[in-house]
Amino acid sequence: MCRKRALVATVLAPALMLMAAPAFAADAPKPAPQAAAAAPVKASPQQRTEATRLDPLARAAFWGSEFEIDPADAQAGAGLAQALRGLGRNDDAAEAATRALVSNPSDETLLLELARAHIARGQGFYAIDPARKAAAANPRDWRPLTLLGVAYEQAERDDESEAAHRQALALAPTEATPLANYAMHLAAKGDLTNAEAQLRRAAALPSANIQVRQNLALVVGLQGRLPEAEKLARADLPPEQVANNLAYLRAATGQAGANRSWDSLKAGGGQ
Repeated sequence: MCRKRALVATVLAPALMLMAAPAFAADAPKPAPQAAAAAPVKASPQQRTEATRLDPLARAAFWGSEFEIDPADAQAGAGLAQALRGLGRNDDAAEAATRALVSNPSDETLLLELARAHIARGQGFYAIDPARKAAAANPRDWRPLTLLGVAYEQAERDDESEAAHRQALALAPTEATPLANYAMHLAAKGDLTNAEAQLRRAAALPSANIQVRQNLALVVGLQGRLPEAEKLARADLPPEQVANNLAYLRAATGQAGANRSWDSLKAGGGQ
């Protein structure tokens, strides 16, 4: 397994030097007042809700504009970080979340986005601190715990990873994401049989998404059952991506353990 970011220019108007005009001079005409430039206006709550249905590129543009208007806007910072991560710009996503946390250091959504961005760029060690803070802020939330499980795994702290995964599962036994992340933890240790069993359970849950199903395809393929893996992959992916994934599986079959380097798969931790 691979264990693995304006200045506001302040324009100062120069002081006007008032000159005493000769007594016989006519008053100079006064210039017409200029209309002040309208301040940027944030999107309405309805527009922000509608933005969640945009594709990642459009969402990144929308939330980037909102964040530029107000860098202290936690929702805009989190929205931008999530959209950038959806585009694979994980370093930029981490930077956006970090900037927004300056004004909102305890915001759980921002802490989770920062943790996800670090995990997505393969730097789980740096995800540990924000995930821990989010877990402390809301001990009943499974999301920071499943992120901690993946972060510890990337940092090669296997005992802590196991404990965090189990805590997440205890809090959310019917959620697909913590179950799938734990399954991939098992796969990374070479326990592909149990990993497959857990992923099949996860895939049957209403909250299962494409990541869960493609993780199942990966684990099935790593056990040498390529036709079955191909069938699972084709249910969600276009032909060219299926071909790339099958090429990876053919290369990986027969190697010891599992490797989560299948580029289409990323650790989740909730949306």
